[in-house]
Amino acid sequence: MTISSVNESAVQRCYQALDGFFMQDTSTQGHSIRSFFGLIDDSAERWLNLEKHLQDLNANAQPGESYKLFYFYRHGQSYHNVGKDKYASNEWKGHWGRQNGDDEITWGPDSDLTPAGIAQALRIKEEWDKERDFGIPCPEKIYTSPLTRALKTCDIAFDWIANKQKSVLVVENCREGNGIEEEFSEEDEVWVPDVRETKEAIAARARSVLDKVFDEEPQITYVCFTIHGGIINAFLSILGLPKQSLSTGGVFPVIIRGYLD
Repeated sequence: MTISSVNESAVQRCYQALDGFFMQDTSTQGHSIRSFFGLIDDSAERWLNLEKHLQDLNANAQPGESYKLFYFYRHGQSYHNVGKDKYASNEWKGHWGRQNGDDEITWGPDSDLTPAGIAQALRIKEEWDKERDFGIPCPEKIYTSPLTRALKTCDIAFDWIANKQKSVLVVENCREGNGIEEEFSEEDEVWVPDVRETKEAIAARARSVLDKVFDEEPQITYVCFTIHGGIINAFLSILGLPKQSLSTGGVFPVIIRGYLD
C-alpha cells in the first residue's frame, strides 16, 4: 500500500489518499461502473475484508485522525453533455455553452438526464443491489450537487436507501464550476455570465466539503457523492491524485485519511 499526499501548512486539516484497494488507482481513463465498483479483492469476503481493514485503521487512529471510504460518482449523461459533444470546442466555449440550447436540444438552464443517463444511474443501482449480497457497507451519507442531473442520478441510484431524508444532503459547494460553459441562466443566482471560476476556487469549495465531512461527521465511514467531473477532479487534486477522465455515470472510489497537522 502506498500513500499519495498533499500538505498545506496554512490548512490545519490534511488529507491523504490510500491506494492499492481499487483498480481505479492505476488508471486515469474512463472508469464506468466496474464489477465490485473496481475493488481489487474479488473474493466472496471482499467487502468484509475491506470493512475490517477500515475498522482496524480507525481503531488505531490518533486523535483528530480518521479514515473514510468515498465513492465519487459522476452524474449520468445529460443533455448538457450531448450539446457539448455536438459542437467543436471553440464553438461551445465561444457561443453554444452560453446558450440554453439550439434548434434540436435543450440543455439549459439546468440540464436533465438523457435516457442513456437514466440507464447509467440504474447501472449504479444494479451494482449496489448485487454487492449488497456480498456485504458491501451501505453509504451512511450521500452528498449531491443541487443540479438536476446530479439530483436525479442520486434519486435513481440510491432509491433503495432507507430514511433518505436524513441520509442525502444537497450541497451547493458540490456543484460544477460556476461561470461560462457550466451553467446557463440568469435564473441561477450562482451562475455569472462571462466569468469562469478558477481551478483554485473550485478546489477551495472541494476542500470545504472534505472539512465538513471529517469535522461534522466523525462517526461515519462510508460516503457517496453524486456530482460533476470538474468538482471530482478538484477533490482528487487535494488528495494529490492525477486528473481523471471520468465517464458519465462512472465512479472513482478512494479511501481517505483525514488528520490534523
